Amino acid sequence: MTELVLRTDAAVTAAQYVEAVRLTAIASRMPLDSPEVIEAALAASDILVTAWDGDRLVGFLRAVTDFQLICYLQELGVVEGYQGAGVGLELQRLMRGMLGPRCKVRVSEAPSAAGYYARVGYRRHDRSWELLPGEPLG
Repeated sequence: MTELVLRTDAAVTAAQYVEAVRLTAIASRMPLDSPEVIEAALAASDILVTAWDGDRLVGFLRAVTDFQLICYLQELGVVEGYQGAGVGLELQRLMRGMLGPRCKVRVSEAPSAAGYYARVGYRRHDRSWELLPGEPLG
């Protein structure tokens, strides 16, 4: 493996993102057949940290945040073959460097990532709720 380049300023196309996501454990949770949804999600993200092997996207972190109080880590993925080398941890370190000193980071753990977040320092948080698309409110 060549030395990877980590970036916080890379323009990533929906096609590049989909190609990388397909080679990660989170592929089954993503609408990869809807590039317009992926493109809109990328455009609306406050933070996008990427890892590149030449011109190939091999790692990504996408988050939404106010930069001071809360940051929601939406996706963290590293392409198979690059996993286990600390790429995901470095992506998170770059993200944290962009946040204020009081900012918490929250993430929903995918079943495939069981144990990963605890291993790298996250604490379990069980006080959140979700409202799924199409479910009535009220």
